[in-house]
Amino acid sequence: MKIDTATFRTSALDLEACPPSSMPEFAFVGRSNVGKSSLINMLTGTKELAKTSSVPGKTQLINFFDINRTWSLVDLPGYGYAKLSKQKQNDFNTNVSGYLTGRENLKHVFALVDSRLEPLEGDLAFIEWLQACELPVSIIFTKADKSSDTTVQNHAQQFLQKLDEWGIQAERAFNCSAKTRAGRSDILQFIEKKLPKKTKSKNKISLGWMKKR
Repeated sequence: MKIDTATFRTSALDLEACPPSSMPEFAFVGRSNVGKSSLINMLTGTKELAKTSSVPGKTQLINFFDINRTWSLVDLPGYGYAKLSKQKQNDFNTNVSGYLTGRENLKHVFALVDSRLEPLEGDLAFIEWLQACELPVSIIFTKADKSSDTTVQNHAQQFLQKLDEWGIQAERAFNCSAKTRAGRSDILQFIEKKLPKKTKSKNKISLGWMKKR
């Protein structure tokens, strides 16, 4: 898939404030500081479409980006940032879960996992919750350039093994780097295959999950 246009549409606090769902939506979500904004900018071929920050928990709204005028990329608030107040964490969890379970045009969820780290129970629990809600999910292991290939592969295998032990089935798994653009074409190709046929042809023409176990 070639990205011809990528534009910010709007931000919303919760499901009720979300814009009309006129296009297929693909949601990206992960732990705070997992590298989500950098990944989104890499996928869309832009530098500042999604605002990056060195401060975890900066994304606090549901952000909508229109891609090629045929589908929407949805940037969801990160979870698991301990320095946020408990009330804010609860609000984020409620708003994110409300969007994920109530958005009719949501086609797929990409759960982002930091490839530098061994499996974290919070990530596993969140993906388990997605499966319990019968939401289609794929895993993106981020920051693959920050560690050796061996470390990235080992951590990815450990995580996928844990998913299997928990009885969780992810549709796909991708190793990705915002710096080297590794994984970009695979993810975009995967999204393109998920688009309705009418949307594809138009595109060608235009060129509690945190609950402790």
